[in-house]
Amino acid sequence: MNGLISKPRRRAITVCAMLATIMQTIDTTIANISLPHMQGTLSATLDQINWVLTSYIVAAAIMTPPTGWLAGRFGRKRYFLFSIAGFTIVSMLCGMAQSLEQMVVFRLLQGMFGASLVPMSQAILLDVYPREKHGHAMAVWGVGVMVGPILGPTVGAYLTEWYNWRWVFYINLPVGLLTIAGLFAALPEKHAREQGDFDWFGFGALSLSVGAVQLMLDRGQHLDWFSSTEILIEATLSILGLYLFIVHSWTTDRPFLDKRLFRDRNYISSLLFTFLTGIVLLATIALITPFLQNLVGLPIVTAGMALAPRGIGTMITMFFIGRLLNLVDPRHLLLGGFSLVSLSLWQMTGFTADVGVTEIITTGITQGIGLGLIWVPLSTIAFATLPGDLRTQGAALVSLIRNLGSSMGISFVIYMLGRNTQVVHSELVEHLTPFAGAVRDMSQSSLWNLSTPAGRAALNDEVMRQATTISYINDFMLLMTVALIAIPLLPLLRRPTRHAPRPESAAD
Repeated sequence: MNGLISKPRRRAITVCAMLATIMQTIDTTIANISLPHMQGTLSATLDQINWVLTSYIVAAAIMTPPTGWLAGRFGRKRYFLFSIAGFTIVSMLCGMAQSLEQMVVFRLLQGMFGASLVPMSQAILLDVYPREKHGHAMAVWGVGVMVGPILGPTVGAYLTEWYNWRWVFYINLPVGLLTIAGLFAALPEKHAREQGDFDWFGFGALSLSVGAVQLMLDRGQHLDWFSSTEILIEATLSILGLYLFIVHSWTTDRPFLDKRLFRDRNYISSLLFTFLTGIVLLATIALITPFLQNLVGLPIVTAGMALAPRGIGTMITMFFIGRLLNLVDPRHLLLGGFSLVSLSLWQMTGFTADVGVTEIITTGITQGIGLGLIWVPLSTIAFATLPGDLRTQGAALVSLIRNLGSSMGISFVIYMLGRNTQVVHSELVEHLTPFAGAVRDMSQSSLWNLSTPAGRAALNDEVMRQATTISYINDFMLLMTVALIAIPLLPLLRRPTRHAPRPESAAD
């Protein structure tokens, strides 16, 4: 196909595919920084308001794998435009939501419509560019995948400050309309073709497993985990769904996911690294935004500006990563990327409630560069030896794994944050007596006077502040460990041959 597309038309397709990717990925984090404002409007608790994030991610994760089948059944162009239109409309409904229940439902629908945008954009770019330019194409596509989530909090901060939180969803209207118009004019149609029977059983089993485990993670802390019947049921359903999916996939002639995907060593290994990267990427953002606003006390715009360099670091990397791939072993770039991400998270373990903006910016740039060095080489290795007719399904599975890592990572670090805050608070209180040095020195002042209710309340607030800070540090250390785990696993990847046979055009 790529030989039949003129350069101006290819550029137009690239821009529109990028807009679709950015529109979908930025919505995974653009609401993060606005959550405190939404929480008041929608009358939600802290753990409930995080459903606004995880409901979107898990819906996208569940609906990503059928992308290849749906695109082939209804036609790639038609299905892509339908998904963008649905995503844009539901985004407007999210902005109009009047209750937490409405918001969660609309975010679920938004995730379902947006599930196909990233894998289809990736498959289309691989299709319209010749093989020797796939590194460049993936660098361009990687800008949307990586910069979207990173810049989301910054864009959300400005929209919330200048207008209100509803505009973090309304902003999708002009972007969606422009993308639809451009793709309608430039993207060639691959007509719908006769498809085999859709593996509804495999899809249902996988959806059951993903949905149940996410619900368990979201509600576990609130229900005291496995002392709750609901959590036990959700854990059982998740394990059962995964078991049925695996057994069914290896025993049926036409499984939901093509078995050839699992015979490609590089592709399978890349899924592991994709999962780990998904955890680090969005879990870090889910932590740093409330840390800056609630603990450090930065205004929403200042917090957004402090996070912007994270995206700038990634964009800087994207400018030269395509050329580097032709000169350097992609595994060496991955080593550098995971090392920089680990370094930035180690630096974040030194954050306190009095951390300066300069330190936040420095760690953000380091982490952004590291993430840029990870994603493009990882995507290139994953698809280097994959047959062209598996690209769309392969891209969909990559997006599924990334979304699973992101949603599970967010739920787990938020759970650990709440749990550790309680534990550390209790441990600190045990050491507070009228004879403790700091308490004794301050006990006669108006601030921590233990003989007055106001003094005791002020002391408890300070203890909670310190406990929360320590809990954030523990979470940053946990994410650093996840990034470090990836480094000794890099030998699982093989360097793709420079002159591999050209795969056939991607069939959607």
